[in-house]
Order: sequence, then C-alpha cells, then structure tokens
Amino acid sequence: MIGSLTLAACGASAGSDASSTKETEQTAWEKIAENGTLKVATSGTLYPSSFHESETDKLTGYEVEVIREVAKRLDLEVDFTEMGVDGMLTSVNSGAIDVAAMGIDRDGENADKYNYTIPYKYSFGSMVVRESDDSGIETLEDLKDKKAAGAATTSYMKVARHYGAEEVIYDNATNDQYLSDVANGRTDVILNDFYSQTAAVAALPHIPVKVHDIFYNPSETNYSIKKGNDELTEKLNGALEEVKEDGTLAELSKQFYDGADVTEQIDYDFPEIDLKE
Repeated sequence: MIGSLTLAACGASAGSDASSTKETEQTAWEKIAENGTLKVATSGTLYPSSFHESETDKLTGYEVEVIREVAKRLDLEVDFTEMGVDGMLTSVNSGAIDVAAMGIDRDGENADKYNYTIPYKYSFGSMVVRESDDSGIETLEDLKDKKAAGAATTSYMKVARHYGAEEVIYDNATNDQYLSDVANGRTDVILNDFYSQTAAVAALPHIPVKVHDIFYNPSETNYSIKKGNDELTEKLNGALEEVKEDGTLAELSKQFYDGADVTEQIDYDFPEIDLKE
C-alpha cells in the first residue's frame, strides 16, 4: 500500500511539473507581447556584429540590426543589455533576458541547454595572428601551447583546447584589445569566424595582425533562447523567415560585412574538426 501511495505521488508530481512547464512557456511569450518589449543581450564591443558608432555612440551592428528588424515584425521594441557571452548564458537561463543576440555557436559548450532560432549567419572558422611571423602557426596542430584569446564557452575556444592551446579568457573585450594583445605578444591567436575577423582587422589597419589562411569548421549562428520557450522561438523564427525572404537580411549582411552575403552557406573545402567529447 505504501508503494502504491509513493507511485501515485510521483505521478502527480510529474504531471504538475509538465503543467507548470507548459504554463511557463506560454507566459514567457505572452508577457513579452503584453509588455511590448523584447529583452536582448548583446556584446556592444565587437565590430561588425555589435558595437557603438564612434560619432554617435549608437548601438548597432549586424546582429543588433537583425534582431531590431525581427522585433519590428513582431510589433515589439528591443531593450538591449550589454554583456559578455558567459553573462548572456546565465541571463538567458535566469529569465533576466529573453534572447542572446551575440552569436553563440551551437557546437559550443552546454549548447544543448538552449533553444535556437534558425540561422541568421553562416561562416567558417579562421584565426588572427601576428603579421610579422604568423604567430609561429602554419597548421592547426601548431596551436599547441600557443596563447589563444577568447570567451570561455564558444566552439572556437573548444577548437583551441582541442589542439592544446593555452586559453586566455576575455570578458566582453573590444576588437582593439583583442587584436593589440596578439600584436604585442600577450596572446598569439584569436580563433573566431572568418567574416567577423576579416571586418575587424580591416577596421583597425594600424594594428599589425592579419587573418591567417588556415580555415576550418563551417558554422552557423542563431539567436539563443531559454530551453523550453518554444512559442517565443517559433515567433522569432517566423519573423526571421520574413526578413530573409524579402531580402532585408542579405541587405544588412552586405552593409556590415563589406558587401559579403553571410546569409547563405558557402561551398567549402577545409577540415571539419570533431569537437564532440
């Protein structure tokens, strides 16, 4: 009899949890719609995805303007909070923000703990090195013992770790800090996506670094949402589809990536590194 009571209690608890989860999912989108505001986390420090214009200090960038356009299609305003990647993940989980707008690659650590929108950007891995000596890197294997700069929870740092690099963790640093530290030898290399790194290096030509001709893993970036907020994910996906289909997404890409279209996956012929543990 005791066993039956225990099983019944467990069953009631499971049902209650499921009901609570469903209610939370519905409330998440309904609350956003009622308030008319989408709370979005972004870096605010990384050109050309999320940065402040030097003359006006206006927050802009590809990822910023895409989410603004998406919110517009949903009749929402955007309330941006600037923070690093690790802070974004914590804030998404706690519900302090609704969407992380800095591209968190789906191969990154703990990636299965989040919902994702459809991709708004496709790229592939690259690395920034010193202009004078390529930071002593001629192959991916040469990353061993090199000082790799970046955020802790990205797939790019996972590549560095895979090849035995020494991790130098930054929290929402600016492009000029990242690039200057490679140039002066504080670090050796930055692993990140090709289009972003190419734009950053071109924007800061006085810093003696370059994008190396070593490429790897194709990637896609998506807005990240708390696991289980399925209705919000569906709403964002619908708006993203509209933005892509009417050509707005490609226009924004060309505006921020010097004419390049990052909205379509490219043909590639370079190694895919298996980062599954």
